[in-house]
Amino acid sequence: MSTMHRISIVLIFCTSLFLRLLPGLVRAAIVTLDSIEIYKKHEIFGSKPTVFFRCKGENWTILPDVKKKHVLYIFKGEESWQPLTELKHKKCKRCGIYEKDTIKPDDTFDEWELCPDDFTSPHGKYSHYIKKEFKATFLCPECVHHRDASHHSSGSRKGGKRSMHWAFMLLIGASVLTVLVVGAVITYKCWKQKKRQNEQARFLKLFEEDDDIDDELGIGPLSHVI
Repeated sequence: MSTMHRISIVLIFCTSLFLRLLPGLVRAAIVTLDSIEIYKKHEIFGSKPTVFFRCKGENWTILPDVKKKHVLYIFKGEESWQPLTELKHKKCKRCGIYEKDTIKPDDTFDEWELCPDDFTSPHGKYSHYIKKEFKATFLCPECVHHRDASHHSSGSRKGGKRSMHWAFMLLIGASVLTVLVVGAVITYKCWKQKKRQNEQARFLKLFEEDDDIDDELGIGPLSHVI
């Protein structure tokens, strides 16, 4: 096994250990729509509304099945338009449910802050209800998992700080060790190459000296041309 291969294995191990000590900070939690029921339509023209979900700065997610009032639509979370969005660790998003309007600006059922802490049920469900507008249930099991993992890993403030400290120290130590080993390998290769060049130069010099001696003694390849 080469030295560089061993270094790669050490880096992979240290990185995986570092990520395990900091759960929920890297991976985002997906949010899907579990069910929705609308109580009114805002569009004057047209019999079937176009309802969509959107978070600020993101694309629309049209809910193609939601066309009638007072009908509870239940979803599996595997539809082609799912998931609705992703939530990062303890970071909220400004999201809303809207209805497409052909003439006026799009109508708003409601707009609110969608946060990972909203998903308080054991299965990661969160219901949002606006009187005479709609009721929707969202699903985010990973939000519950990340929150529980965060509480478990922190334990106490001192324990959490100690874990963070050791994680960063481990990562820094691995990085410094990698730089030192790579530097040593590069230095050794340069020294070996320089040594080879010196040996070649010494050999050529000896060969030239032998040619000079042969010429002086008259036994060189051109000695017969006089």
